Amino acid sequence: MSKRVELVFDFVSPNAYLIWWPLRNLVRRTGAELDVIPVFLGGMHKLTGNAPPMIRDADVKGKVEYSMLEMQRFIAKHNLTKYKLHPQFPFNSITLQRMLFAADQDGRGVQFVEAMLPAIWEEGVDVLDPASLGAAVTAAGFDAKDLYERSQTDEVKQGLAANTDNVVARGAFGIPTMFVGPKGAGEMFFGKERLDQIEDELNKQA
Repeated sequence: MSKRVELVFDFVSPNAYLIWWPLRNLVRRTGAELDVIPVFLGGMHKLTGNAPPMIRDADVKGKVEYSMLEMQRFIAKHNLTKYKLHPQFPFNSITLQRMLFAADQDGRGVQFVEAMLPAIWEEGVDVLDPASLGAAVTAAGFDAKDLYERSQTDEVKQGLAANTDNVVARGAFGIPTMFVGPKGAGEMFFGKERLDQIEDELNKQA
């Protein structure tokens, strides 16, 4: 059995950006394989009753401020100094996620994520403007027209919805969620602070 990490992924989550490169380094170091599972985070929240932390914890004195402190510590530890909060955050990611789903159908999901994360979370590309988004996708080495056209098909729309339903059925409620182990049946870990635990779990595997 090969070592494997499945990352539940939506571009709208800042934590999806923050965990990406530390997780990529981890899987390389341990000889694991990385899969992305494109989902729609808004759909996950609706299915689970969850909400973004800044909304969920807004009335808890000190909690949002402490979460920001922890984020800055994580950024410093992993040298993620190019990160910038996207000017349109929280943006509607549904089209982008469907394009990711289509790229993943081609076996290029990981490459699509790696290419587009800097455009979104470092350069602040206008993800709601089709021309700007298309230019960024093209610059990343993908056929933007093909991915967009496929993103509008029932097959891709239903596939993304099914992914979202499936990860919730497996216990996921937010991002970043990782499953470590056999594809479709791995141990679940939530949060970017779980990298050490994920590494321990990978090291147990053959």
